[in-house]
Amino acid sequence: MGKQLTEMLKGTLEGIVLALLSDRPAYGYEITASLRDQGFADIAEGTIYALLVRIEQRGLVDVQKVPSEKGPPRKVYSLNAQGREHLDEFWRTWSFLAERLEQLRKGGK
Repeated sequence: MGKQLTEMLKGTLEGIVLALLSDRPAYGYEITASLRDQGFADIAEGTIYALLVRIEQRGLVDVQKVPSEKGPPRKVYSLNAQGREHLDEFWRTWSFLAERLEQLRKGGK
């Protein structure tokens, strides 16, 4: 699955991260660890941090700096109303694609 999985993840990782943030606020390392716990072992921390910067710039999350016991404050991301709308659209699109792909897999029926 290697390369194909990587390519598919590129298109869905934003939605996956927003879905994680819909459950609870989290900082970058927590998000990466959660993804790894769910089987996305090959996702690099740098990929998640770059994605968090993009979704912050697009106004999909709110960010709060929280003091850390070690080092500088952590940026904790939480899904805001615009992010929830974006996530809802992601799930509608995902459902549409999943249904069509399942039809194709079953021979177009």
